[in-house]
Amino acid sequence: MSAEAERKTETIPKWKREETDAIVEFLKSYSSIGVVDITGIPSKQLQDMRRELHGTAALRVSRNTLIERALDDVGDGIEDLAEHVEGQVGLIGTNDNPFGLYQQLEASKTPAPINAGEVAPNDIVIPEGDTGVDPGPFVGELQTVGANARIDGGSIKVVEDSTVLSADEEVSADLANVLTELGIEPKEVGLDLRGVFSEGVLFSPEELDIDIEEYVTDLKAASSAARNLSLNAEYPTAQTAPSMLAKAAGEAKSVGLSAAVESPDLADDLVSKADAQVRALAGAIDDDEALPKELRGVETAPATPAADAETADEDEAEDEADEAATDESSDEDEDGAEDDADDGGDALGDMFG
Repeated sequence: MSAEAERKTETIPKWKREETDAIVEFLKSYSSIGVVDITGIPSKQLQDMRRELHGTAALRVSRNTLIERALDDVGDGIEDLAEHVEGQVGLIGTNDNPFGLYQQLEASKTPAPINAGEVAPNDIVIPEGDTGVDPGPFVGELQTVGANARIDGGSIKVVEDSTVLSADEEVSADLANVLTELGIEPKEVGLDLRGVFSEGVLFSPEELDIDIEEYVTDLKAASSAARNLSLNAEYPTAQTAPSMLAKAAGEAKSVGLSAAVESPDLADDLVSKADAQVRALAGAIDDDEALPKELRGVETAPATPAADAETADEDEAEDEADEAATDESSDEDEDGAEDDADDGGDALGDMFG
């Protein structure tokens, strides 16, 4: 260590060294560390936020210079958070993932009134409707700030939604008073996440702001598309093998019925097919004397005419195969999938020995 560095170290007050060490310990205690903006949050409300975070995250506020020093001491990439240490900020630590932390902080924000001189976080709109204020000077105040208001039926009403200030514009004293009178709270108070460092990666708020439901829907759609691709390409996987075996079994059954293959699994279907054909043939002969006694007066099988019996059986088998191959809503567990695979393999083996 150089003489100059030693002198700098010696001049650092003890409380600063202890505070830096405490911050370092804080940084090492959590898998995800973020920098949050606490500008304009009253002390009491900040304490309430600490209590709400208890059990899932922890908030630590200190001097920016000491936070930066601690980030440099820990290193391993976390020092990149220093670019967000500006203004009134604090550190937040959690063992949750960064996405969960962002969602938690956004959900904990509460509406609050906006003061004169503050910048509007978004467009401020005075909604259409009865203000509940008796006729008087307030109608003029509304009109002054840009609201389309008038006296109607003994009260002051806003006749249409009125945008009175655009985002990023400064709030005037007149507008602040009108909004307070109407009980409109156009801003949200909470911890604004500026950045999070987790597992060697620095995340920005924009990267963490995702629609969970939409994300899950996209994953399901991707999974379904991958499954269909695997089935259509006849590429077996643990997820598609049961459906492929079921389809193969259905196709094998169709071939077996068409070729009249003798098999215990096809016996009932072959007998039904032959019975339908005999009934159809007997029904086509008008002369009962030409028929054996046991076939006289026999009605055609109600389900399927003889000419269509074979086709119907084949279509049924193909439908079963297609249904098994394209079922996207199956939630079978791994054991169930293995059982289906075994059943399909046994069926093929029974049919063709």
